[in-house]
Amino acid sequence: MGMKSKIALGAVVGIVVIGAVSANSGDTDGGSADKGASVSADQQSGGAKSDTKPDPKSDAESDAGSAEDEGAEKASQAEQFKTFVQKNGTAAEKEAVAHVTKVQGADEQNDILDSADVFTDFTGGLMGEGTGPAKLIASAFADWKQSENGLVTVYDAEGELLGTGNF
Repeated sequence: MGMKSKIALGAVVGIVVIGAVSANSGDTDGGSADKGASVSADQQSGGAKSDTKPDPKSDAESDAGSAEDEGAEKASQAEQFKTFVQKNGTAAEKEAVAHVTKVQGADEQNDILDSADVFTDFTGGLMGEGTGPAKLIASAFADWKQSENGLVTVYDAEGELLGTGNF
């Protein structure tokens, strides 16, 4: 009976440790939100430059326009990724990233264990046509986002794994 109680106590301690680690990772995530806030501030200042021109719109209309821009930015990580690659990528990366349909997890980083998923319109899984471009997509993603310990996973249209890469 002494051995069973030791195992039960070990399990309880393990659960408490996991809870403490997950609570601390939430605090670190708050720091990454500050990074996003500074990026938003930079992008808003870019919007402010265009607002310095004489504009017949009222303040309410311009506020609504900037809110729509922010909403579109947050809603489509895939579009942000494609725009980055169009500006900074190689011709092969641009061609591969044109097949990206959805990106998840790129905006939530805590540098402990970051994970992002990139979905494409390729078919056939590991034996299909998308395995080569998946490596290019993962490489371009690593250029777009940086993390201490990040993993990007690229999937085909049916959700089958095409490839992975570190970022």
